[in-house]
Amino acid sequence: MSVPHSVCVFCGSRNGAKPEYVQSATDLGQQMAKEGWRLVYGAGDVGLMGAVSRAAQDAGGSTFGVIPVHLLAREMAKRDLGSFIITENMHERKKVMFMNSDAIVVLPGGAGSLDEFFEVLTWRQLTLHAKPIYLVDIEGYWQPLLALIEQTINEGFADKSLRDFYVVVDTVDELVAALRADLS
Repeated sequence: MSVPHSVCVFCGSRNGAKPEYVQSATDLGQQMAKEGWRLVYGAGDVGLMGAVSRAAQDAGGSTFGVIPVHLLAREMAKRDLGSFIITENMHERKKVMFMNSDAIVVLPGGAGSLDEFFEVLTWRQLTLHAKPIYLVDIEGYWQPLLALIEQTINEGFADKSLRDFYVVVDTVDELVAALRADLS
């Protein structure tokens, strides 16, 4: 029996300002279940995290949630997941999520999502892994981040190869097509 692929989704614990963000998280959860990919995420039942996990579960998908003890109440920990792990801190959470995934997806989110993206991007830059990293640029959400990355390259603080360590897609459909290619 083959082990299903696992996709780590980093995303907001809030819904954000545009309904397209929640819709994209919902679409992603449904698509992951359809593809047979396990969702690895932050175990919250709020914001985009809650939307992606509920959609995956409702579609019969497998879920793996990881939450630090200090966020159990704040992020309304979703305990009815296939796997549910409580960590001591945020760093452990990211490590467990990363180690249990084959690819990384970053939907819109706040400071936590940025932290998660930059940590896996830095690990990739340092050749600590070769897992694909995707930024899902719903409604142009990540354009300021992409401009900042270009600024670090243009000002000599990063090599232009940094661009090669992540892929930007505009829609969940584009993401799923890219993941199919990477996970096959």
